[in-house]
Amino acid sequence: MSRYRLLSDAAADADIEAAFEWYESEQPELGFEFLDEVRATYNRILDGPFKYQELRSGIRRALTRRFPYGVYFSVEDDHIVIIAVLDTARDPAEWQFRV
Repeated sequence: MSRYRLLSDAAADADIEAAFEWYESEQPELGFEFLDEVRATYNRILDGPFKYQELRSGIRRALTRRFPYGVYFSVEDDHIVIIAVLDTARDPAEWQFRV
């Protein structure tokens, strides 16, 4: 069991919902596979958040394995706050507007 509690910002939830809808429109069930991949990435973050490189001001990024997405997060005491879940093809500065 992780010593961290995961919190997700509403904007990150909206990122996931938009990606889910896009993948589902491309192929039935692919959106659910994307959600599974995001969940697996969250679990890897919970298992060791400090193994991910700090990008700026305490923000770290974990990459999903199957889909081209980055999960941007910060560690605040015993909480991991998910800030953004973005396609790696998007402008890398996008997450910085959320901090």
